[in-house]
Amino acid sequence: MFEYKNLKNQDKEVMDVVKREMQRQTEEMELIASENYASKAVLEAMATVLTNKYSEGFPGHRYYGGNQIIDEVENLAIERARKLFFAEHVNVQPLSGSPANAAVYMAFLKPGDKVLGLRLDHGGHLSHGHPMNFSGMLYNFTQYEVDTATGKIDMEKVREIALRDKPKMIVAGYSAYAREVEWQKFKDIADEVGAFTFADIAHTAGLIAAGEMDNPAPIFDVVSTTTHKTLRGPRGAMIMCKEQFAKQVDRAVFPGMQGGPHDHITAAKAVAFSEALKPEFKQYAKQVIANAKLMAEEFMELGYRVISGGTDNHLMVVDMTAKGLSGRDVEVILDSCGISVSRSTIPNDPNSPMNPSGVRFGTPAITTRGLKQEEVKKIVGWVNAAIEQKDKAEMLDNIKAQVKEMCLKFPIPSI
Repeated sequence: MFEYKNLKNQDKEVMDVVKREMQRQTEEMELIASENYASKAVLEAMATVLTNKYSEGFPGHRYYGGNQIIDEVENLAIERARKLFFAEHVNVQPLSGSPANAAVYMAFLKPGDKVLGLRLDHGGHLSHGHPMNFSGMLYNFTQYEVDTATGKIDMEKVREIALRDKPKMIVAGYSAYAREVEWQKFKDIADEVGAFTFADIAHTAGLIAAGEMDNPAPIFDVVSTTTHKTLRGPRGAMIMCKEQFAKQVDRAVFPGMQGGPHDHITAAKAVAFSEALKPEFKQYAKQVIANAKLMAEEFMELGYRVISGGTDNHLMVVDMTAKGLSGRDVEVILDSCGISVSRSTIPNDPNSPMNPSGVRFGTPAITTRGLKQEEVKKIVGWVNAAIEQKDKAEMLDNIKAQVKEMCLKFPIPSI
């Protein structure tokens, strides 16, 4: 895509890293649910002179001069995001997902306030109250779980906990939960106990923007999301909220959590939002879900336990216990075949998060390459063969060759 003339001449070591990573991405397969490929236009936007500007503050209210043009691109990103998610107010400045969540908490809570979120090993995120994370350190989190039998969130149990603990905020939206979220039921429970509602849709934002999953933005008080993952934008984040909370959210982002935004990334966000507004993106999101549903079905037909018995979105968590392997074992095996996955805890996992029992699989990246159901079936077959014959180097090498052949047949659009 880029010639990288100056980088080649000035820093051969960094250029070498870039070239090798480009080759890895080109020849290997990404099944990590949180990864995707940004378009050429998004990549180009990130490489613009907009990175040279400081623009603390917000459009029309900056603390530096010379921001008239930067105001235009930030307003463009805001308006496109509002249109995508039917949001009343949008702040596109957060630098990443966890800082965005930190700003949300700062906007609505004081240290020590009670918050209700999903447990990490049940599909939640570190920033939803894990004791080793800032969220668990600063706020008094109590946590709900998925049902042991179904792997799904039992809303009546969520209500029972909320009535008992009276949290000031309820968090919904997850990093390893494969089912549709009942946003309105969460809102009803929160209204019953007088809590704020916070949706973290970092994983499913693209599917929601495309209208393929339910949208919490018109229902919840505040919503955060990353702008990469299923949205296929740059690494970054944004916060959406009701107009009545706009000032406190903006103040929490700046000056509360961060200084100057990254204006080149803001431009790339605007590009990604424009792409997501196009009909082709809806077809992409539909295919992501179709691929994931089939992948889950294929795993279950081979005897694997898929948490919650399937998926409604782009990911699934597969229990490897019956194979006598940990999630980390499988991650390493598949890495040797040119397939990238991420280990994952399963509900009530007896193992540690560093060596959990499950593997999380996702379809956003392979769908961007153009893979469909026929290819998904082959991929699951390769994954199973690698696990079943993990000690046969020749077999693993053969799978790696087939993975490479498929990847070269379906090139990454931006490379």
